[in-house]
Amino acid sequence: MNRTIKCRKLTKAFQGDGVETYALNDINLVLTEGEFISIIGPSGSGKSTLLSIIGTLDEPSAGELLHENQPIHKRNSRQLADFRFENIGFIFQQFHLIPTLTALENIMSPLFGRKVSYDKKQRALELLKMVGLENKANSLPSQLSGGQQQRVAIARALVHEPKWLLADEPTGNLDSDTGELIFQLLKQLNQEKGCGVLIVTHDPALADRANRKIEMRDGEIVSDTQVNQYA
Repeated sequence: MNRTIKCRKLTKAFQGDGVETYALNDINLVLTEGEFISIIGPSGSGKSTLLSIIGTLDEPSAGELLHENQPIHKRNSRQLADFRFENIGFIFQQFHLIPTLTALENIMSPLFGRKVSYDKKQRALELLKMVGLENKANSLPSQLSGGQQQRVAIARALVHEPKWLLADEPTGNLDSDTGELIFQLLKQLNQEKGCGVLIVTHDPALADRANRKIEMRDGEIVSDTQVNQYA
């Protein structure tokens, strides 16, 4: 059975100058592992906030988040860190590579301090090869192009074999050709590894190429469209 993420009446509110502002308002959503999903909407629509809550980087003000029908909000910070390590890979627009570490070391970084059953370096080398950067193992981020840095970031997100990849504007800082390469890589990972992919984007053309497109506006879901195949 495919694993699911369920959002039940998720709300996120912020207080400022005595005024309560809602980033998310009563979100109900079911995501199934293996889907390739895009979330689109204008700035301020709540896309990144929803992604952060699904990835347990942020907490809702109200409502419930469930992974495999288990509520997440009752876990402490250590339990949430372990949960993310076991289930979630993050890809960000800004890459967030550690500038003093090589490409290989950046990929290995989520494993630092973790006991695992596999060889950490070998796993990282395999991922470097998968993203086409086996000849850049010893390069620092400053020696890589933007597209190469994003590929390293994707490999880092995969090093612990997550069930879900959450990507916040993964092609936003890239030219169109490099952005296409990143999209194809994410599609390949989804098809070959079966992990769920959830992409937040401002790009309607990119959003339309997912298997499922969710549109948000003013903290609410205004449409949720299923598509049979990748475009």
